[in-house]
Amino acid sequence: MRDGDGTPSAAKPVSQDRIRESIIIALDTDAHTALGLARSLSGHAKHFKVGMMLYYSGGPEIVTRLREMDYSVFVDLKLHDIPHQVEGAARELARAGAGMLSVHASGGRLMMEAAVRGACTGSAECGADTPDVVAVTVLTSLDSEMLQTIGVDRVPIAQVELLTSLARDAGVQGVVCSPQEARSVRAMLGEEALVVTPGVRPAWTVHGDQMRVATPAEALAAGASHLVIGRPVTGAAEPVKALERIVREGAADSWPNPRA
Repeated sequence: MRDGDGTPSAAKPVSQDRIRESIIIALDTDAHTALGLARSLSGHAKHFKVGMMLYYSGGPEIVTRLREMDYSVFVDLKLHDIPHQVEGAARELARAGAGMLSVHASGGRLMMEAAVRGACTGSAECGADTPDVVAVTVLTSLDSEMLQTIGVDRVPIAQVELLTSLARDAGVQGVVCSPQEARSVRAMLGEEALVVTPGVRPAWTVHGDQMRVATPAEALAAGASHLVIGRPVTGAAEPVKALERIVREGAADSWPNPRA
């Protein structure tokens, strides 16, 4: 979704395969429900996110079980502690089978570097591929007013850009940001970096507690590599139909309107 000079373009169509490959389904539920969803979405979804709710319910075993079902797993625990602790946690997540894991960029460069080391060590110990480490910039539930209440005077995009620069210097594989900052982050990190965007909502769903949102087509056009989508799928009466509608409409919405 970028022009020859590397800038994002909203005018290029995206295939259904590309939409499907980009979607990470957030399994924000208990382990029993998550595994049921994983079974029902077999052949439709490719990636799942294991966040705090699910990880605290199922532990490392939930990551292993999803991997055994041939899914790639983004373990989104947003690690944030002293470097020694984060390095050890990243090592164990790599050993459990994580394909991607997250840390808070606000933990600083040394902490992010420790996460990368831990991911490399853990994967080497068990002979697995090294998981990508992505740094969380500003949560999608925060806006400018809420940032000020925690002592951050910058508007969200300025804070995201600051933390993206720090993450780039730390050697992580990408960042997590809202779709509204994806264009700027893509320009900063280049073509190969991961730009993971929560806060992705189809036009027919409610925003919930997400403040800075976009549709799947908008997020990809802005430069996102991965779209984290949870409740529009997992909260639907028929999750498979909901996911397929998102894939179908995301591809259709990315095509230029000939009447525009």
